[in-house]
Amino acid sequence: MAHCVEKTGKTIQEAVDAALAELNTDESNVDIEILDEGNKGIFGLIGNKMARVKVTLHKSGGDLASDFLMSVFKRMNINAAIDLDEDEDSLLLKVKGKDIGVIIGRRGETLDSLQYLTSLVVNKNRKSHKRVVIDVENYRQKREEALVKLANRLAERVVKYRKNVTLEPMNPYERRIIHSSLQNNKYVETYSIGEEPNRKVVIALK
Repeated sequence: MAHCVEKTGKTIQEAVDAALAELNTDESNVDIEILDEGNKGIFGLIGNKMARVKVTLHKSGGDLASDFLMSVFKRMNINAAIDLDEDEDSLLLKVKGKDIGVIIGRRGETLDSLQYLTSLVVNKNRKSHKRVVIDVENYRQKREEALVKLANRLAERVVKYRKNVTLEPMNPYERRIIHSSLQNNKYVETYSIGEEPNRKVVIALK
């Protein structure tokens, strides 16, 4: 769909209404530029000049995120494509392409940084916060599955040897996965220690 149209009408409002109809939106989602106010001419008959407006549709969160990421990828000389899944509250961007593992980085640190920056871009001037998630080569799901397995394996070790286990430093997203995967465990509990970015999860006997 076009993001910008120019329309004419007998009045400015008529021109705007025509543009809104073509864009299938309302005035809250657009910027309106008056190119020509028009005039009715002498007695409203002679020299009648139509009003002309340029109406530009605000970019969606998905458009803003895609444009930002593609500009970053271009600077990194990465050839990638982005699949979008967007609703009112959240935005999922799946990045696909060859040799794009560099986007993930060590323990997902580059990916988390990109996600944070993209969230800032998307939520700037928004009244309500939209959650932004960026996934590369299904990394998020694979990482979550690996962390759940790790949490359960370490919980068994804690119970067997009756000794607390402290995990390596993790970001808040990964710590939440550990906590949630063991929250219903009858024998162990979890809590976090330390300061960011070196905050760690401890698995302890109840």
